[in-house]
This record gives sequence, C-alpha cells and structure tokens, in this order.
Amino acid sequence: MPELPEVETVRLGLAPVLTGAVIARVEVNRPNLRFPFPEGFARRLTGQTIISLARRAKYLLADLSSGEVLAMHLGMTGRFTIHAPDSGPAQASRIAASPGAFYYNKVLSPQGAAAPSPHDHVLLHLASGATIVYNDARRFGFMELVDRAGLDSHPLFRNIGVEPLGNALGGGLLRQLFAGKAAPLKAALLDQRLIAGLGNIYVSEALHRAGLSPWRKAGTLDEVEAERLAGAIRDVLTEAVAAGGSTLKDFHHADGALGYFQHAFRVYDRAGAPCPAPGCNGVIARAVQSGRSTFWCESCQR
Repeated sequence: MPELPEVETVRLGLAPVLTGAVIARVEVNRPNLRFPFPEGFARRLTGQTIISLARRAKYLLADLSSGEVLAMHLGMTGRFTIHAPDSGPAQASRIAASPGAFYYNKVLSPQGAAAPSPHDHVLLHLASGATIVYNDARRFGFMELVDRAGLDSHPLFRNIGVEPLGNALGGGLLRQLFAGKAAPLKAALLDQRLIAGLGNIYVSEALHRAGLSPWRKAGTLDEVEAERLAGAIRDVLTEAVAAGGSTLKDFHHADGALGYFQHAFRVYDRAGAPCPAPGCNGVIARAVQSGRSTFWCESCQR
C-alpha cells in the first residue's frame, strides 16, 4: 500500500494541474470502489473549482469552491494519471519548472480522448482540456465528499495523529505519545492514531537510521533517542519524497513512472545483506512482526 511519500509524490504531480481548475464534467464508470460513491457524486463535483490540493496522512484532499472537500484514498493499487493536451512551449516551460514536473508525459489524442482501460473508474474532465483519470485494478481505494467545516471531526480524520513532516513532531512529542507504552517501537510508530501516514517501509528505515530496535518497548526511549528518532523519520520521508517514493509492485506516479527510493533502502527487503551503518559488521535480519516483515540489524539497533 502506498505510504506517505508515495501519496505526497502523487499530490505534487497533480497539484499544478488541479489547483485553480474547474471540473467541467465527471465520468463515474461503476457504482463503488471499496465503498459506494457518495450520493450525487458526479453532480456535486461538476462545475466546482478546486481551490487547493492537500494531503492528510495517506489521503489526498481537494478543497472545492462548494465548501466540500473531495477526500481520496489510493488503497493498494489506485493511481491517478494526467492526460494533458499539448499546449505549446510556454505551458511546457511552466510545467517543467513546477514541483512534480516529471509526472507529465500523458498526452490526449487529437480527438481529446484518453486511451480507455477497464480499471479507469473516475475521470475528471477539466475546463482547461486536461483529464485526470483514477485507475484502480483492485478497487481498494475510495472517494468521499466531506463538509470542509466538519473535516477534522469526520470519522475518517478525527482519530488521525500528528503529521510526521510537520513542525510538531519532535523528541518531546514522541516521548509524550509513547509514555507508558509496552508495545514494540515499530508497532507504536505504525499506529495511525499517534503519527499519521507512517508505513512499514519507512518505519524500518527510520529505526535503522536512529539505531533503535523495532522490538524495543516504545515507552523506554530517553530524550536523546527520541530526538534521534524524530530526526530520522523526517529525513527518511523527505528523501523519499524527493526520490519520488518507492516502487513496490503496484505504485506508480501520475504518469506511470516508477519511484526510486527503493534503491536507497538500508534495511527494507535486504535480509542477509551487510549492514550499511558505518563501522557496523552486522547483517540485516528479517522477522515477521505483527503480521508484517520487519528488517533490522541486530548489531547496531538497540
């Protein structure tokens, strides 16, 4: 399942096209994804201006001029593709200078129609001439329309924890969140009620950078360890976003291109390899922890 960096990468790819755009027409090709679409889904989107495109945890949030927010979750295989008409050198120059620029490589045919797929479930036709296609082979993603004023109290969002790339995450907050917890450190970091958007890959990577065992009791971190872990989380996520996320099985960018952070993994999916930590002679181990693969170095992660 895409983690925070993958979702942020998709946001960066979509934002230059969606921000300020008017949704001229909506095609919905089935009644449901993981859940049924909201009542009047296409009608409520048609004619709306997308004020901004944000991310909360693993959700994309399109703020609409109607006062509603289109909340989108990619599930396991969901992906957005930009089909943009050829708009000449000036537009190409603007795109090339914008965040997520390398996600633009899908162009409409001269007739203005995107190549169809049986898994293209939602198409947003913009007044600009661009079309945003949501494709989801396994249909674990979903879309919801939420009143902007009630977003924080909505069941999807009211129990989501702090954003790990925001200014709030620091050693002091980690110690506060983990106080008294006997759960393993990795399990605590994956608890979306505490920290939003962290997943199996990046938790494993952050723990290795911080020199902390995934089996360590979360409530035992001292001040220095907690600060080191907070810094490692931010660094790993920031580097992963810059690399376009990680490509494992089904994740692709808005143009179908692959992410590259998997080439920088230090421990994830590297069982049996030498530990890359300077001065460490250990070997990366793998075990199943809470039903998920955990990778760590028994020598330098304490």
